[in-house]
This record gives sequence, C-alpha cells and structure tokens, in this order.
Amino acid sequence: MPYLFETILQVRDYECDIEGIVNNANYLHYTEHTRHLFLKSLGASFAELHRNGVDAVVARMNLQYKAPLRCDDEFRSCLNLEKEGVRYIFHQDIYRLSDNQLAFRAKVELVCLVDGKLAAATPYDDIFAPVLNKTK
Repeated sequence: MPYLFETILQVRDYECDIEGIVNNANYLHYTEHTRHLFLKSLGASFAELHRNGVDAVVARMNLQYKAPLRCDDEFRSCLNLEKEGVRYIFHQDIYRLSDNQLAFRAKVELVCLVDGKLAAATPYDDIFAPVLNKTK
C-alpha cells in the first residue's frame, strides 16, 4: 500500500551511541518530526493548533527495530493514518536509503486534548479529512 506521506532525513552524528548506531530514542524524534511535516504538508501547524488549545498527544506506541541506522545514513520516513474513535493511528516506517532496508516500524496512537481535556478534536478531523477519505 502506498504511503500518505514520505520525507527524506539524515542521521546526525550526535544521534549515535557508543556502538556507532542511532540511539533507539532518536527514532521517536524521527517519527514525530515526520508527523509534524505531514501536518505542515496539509497546511496546518502543530504550534498554531497548540496556541488554540488543541494538542495531539501520544497515548500508545508499538515499536519494532529492524536494522540499524548509522552516522550520515539518509533514510526515508513514511506514514499512513487511520482513525478509530477519538484515536488517530499512525503507521510509520523508516527505510535506509542505501539499500531500502526497513530499519524501524511504529504504530503510534494519538489522542487530542482540547483546553487540557480529552476530547474529539474537530480541527484535526478537518485537517485529516481529505487524506482519511482517500484511504477508505
């Protein structure tokens, strides 16, 4: 299945541990940055939504580390999206560009807080509607 969004990123040297591979926590940064770029590609701003009292927060993650990324590796970070109730579920994959090897896979579930309380987030529903309708 094709992805809704893809971006190319590069490993920076300070993201690697003593073993010379990307520290596991940095994959979470990559996936979050990809989600923010995806939002931006749809004409929305994570920061602006926050200023308006609407925050998408991670509720649950399922992570699979498949192959290591190393310093200076370029990689393709991809995502798909579905909605279940009040949850937005992102399926995110990271591929090492040099050999197209799957390096990381995540299922990230987000919920929205409106003025600090769990709620359906109409702004996010409106932003994601065009892409969610394509996946049905």
